[in-house]
Amino acid sequence: MEQLQNYIQGALSDPLGGAWMPVHEPATGAVYARLPDSTPADVDAAAKAAREAFPAWAAMPAEERARHLLRIADSIEEQRDDLAAAESRDNGKPLQLATSVDIPRAAKNFRFFATAILHASSEAHATDTEAINYTLRQPIGVAGCISPWNLPLYLFTWKIAPALAAGNTVVAKPSEITPMTAFRLSQICIDAGLPPGVLNIVHGRGAEVGAAITAHPDIPAISFTGGTQTGAQIARTAAPMFKKLSLELGGKNPTLVFADCDFDAMLDTVVRSAFSNQGEICLCGSRIFIERPLYETFRDAFVDRVRALRVGDPLDEGTAQGAVVSEEHMQKVLGYVALAREEGGRVLCGGERVRPEGRCADGWFISPAVIEDLPFQCRTNQEEIFGPVATLLPFDGEEDVLAMANSTPYGLAASVWTQDITRAHRVAAHLQTGIVWINCWMLRDLRTPFGGMKQSGVGREGGWEALRFFTEARNICVKL
Repeated sequence: MEQLQNYIQGALSDPLGGAWMPVHEPATGAVYARLPDSTPADVDAAAKAAREAFPAWAAMPAEERARHLLRIADSIEEQRDDLAAAESRDNGKPLQLATSVDIPRAAKNFRFFATAILHASSEAHATDTEAINYTLRQPIGVAGCISPWNLPLYLFTWKIAPALAAGNTVVAKPSEITPMTAFRLSQICIDAGLPPGVLNIVHGRGAEVGAAITAHPDIPAISFTGGTQTGAQIARTAAPMFKKLSLELGGKNPTLVFADCDFDAMLDTVVRSAFSNQGEICLCGSRIFIERPLYETFRDAFVDRVRALRVGDPLDEGTAQGAVVSEEHMQKVLGYVALAREEGGRVLCGGERVRPEGRCADGWFISPAVIEDLPFQCRTNQEEIFGPVATLLPFDGEEDVLAMANSTPYGLAASVWTQDITRAHRVAAHLQTGIVWINCWMLRDLRTPFGGMKQSGVGREGGWEALRFFTEARNICVKL
């Protein structure tokens, strides 16, 4: 039974209130660690440490800050296998996925922003012959970073790295459901010599720790990734306090498959985009629209491929689908499959609890579900399920599919499959999403803006957008 601790003022510490909460392994359903059940008092201690560390960290030359972040990146890479094992155990995802995607991306986040800050520039404007205006970008102060459970270290570092690179100090909260790699990051930062108070990690429940970070008067910027309802609550608290907000929220992403697509390349990727990480990625394409002449061919091939996905122990090399993150989430996903049947849908495969033999018999596994015959406006096709459930819908032309694809309150991502490049550009321009992939999915360049429209969020992350968010722009006007 491992005991996790908070990371405040450069040291590991128990929660001030002395309360703890269990951490479960999704693949077995068993409790395997204890987590601090922190309170606002712990957040206050972390905010105080961050506030005191801010002047020296902000004044440190960018090259020196970068060296600190690069040492952290090196340590993450050196510990890749151990961190991947911890991530897989904590989240339920296949070990090979954590090893090949999650942990390398966490290191890349630190490395990217450590070097990006060295190339940051600002604008200058000559006002005829009267004056020159230039822009200073300076760190805000203490940043509050709150990350979700689906890509624990990947998304945790996606927020922390640009905040630190820009010269801010941080109070961060990982998900209480998947806290292990954030705890391991604490030790990495200690070993790497990160100055005390620069990064502080407080574990606990969202209603306690997350709310306290959001409401704390000494934390002027909040970066949050998670559910839309929680994002709305954060906005209600933070807006009257005039805090800067970056909210990356839910998604109900459409995949548009036209009859002229490269079928084999499309099929490989669309299976992955629907069910990677058990469908627990905000970018997964859970609504698949297929042009009617291709519909039956696609449906039959897709279902065959999905049935072949092996559900089982995340540690097994052949596992394609691990456990979903919690028993509560498993019941939510199964509830949506039942709802789909009530709404007239036909479940072509999956949608049932799976009990693998051996150590995972009591784990939280669901066979990936494919459903057809649902109207596009039903709840199953409008609400975020965030699990291994994909729906198939035929369409008859661009206008038809755009109306259906844009019908949800979300607007995070979409993918378009066609060999007609003119059509691809035309359709992409009319999709109401922050990201559109053409003939690909999850092909990411960290320099590009990341975020959604409508209820999928406010603001953008990634590249210069992240560095802009974590700085205040000031105009300096010099009269000639």
